[in-house]
Amino acid sequence: MANLTPRQQASRGRLESLIGLAAPVLDLVLSVGERISKAVSPADDYVPVGPDAESFEAARSELLLGASRASGPPPGRADDA
Repeated sequence: MANLTPRQQASRGRLESLIGLAAPVLDLVLSVGERISKAVSPADDYVPVGPDAESFEAARSELLLGASRASGPPPGRADDA
């Protein structure tokens, strides 16, 4: 990385100080916004994006069982039945 000129170092220091001073204010804004959003919106409006875990597991097991039934025994193994 190239060396910074004294003017660039001063600008960088001022910008970092400004960010350091603004961070607590921005955290407060986010906190207040979160509380307002929780107070205004009903608690039961959550809709999951994907299928529930039971549906996922059922579909996964069906895929795995279907794949093993379609492929039969692994090649090179004798059937013991």
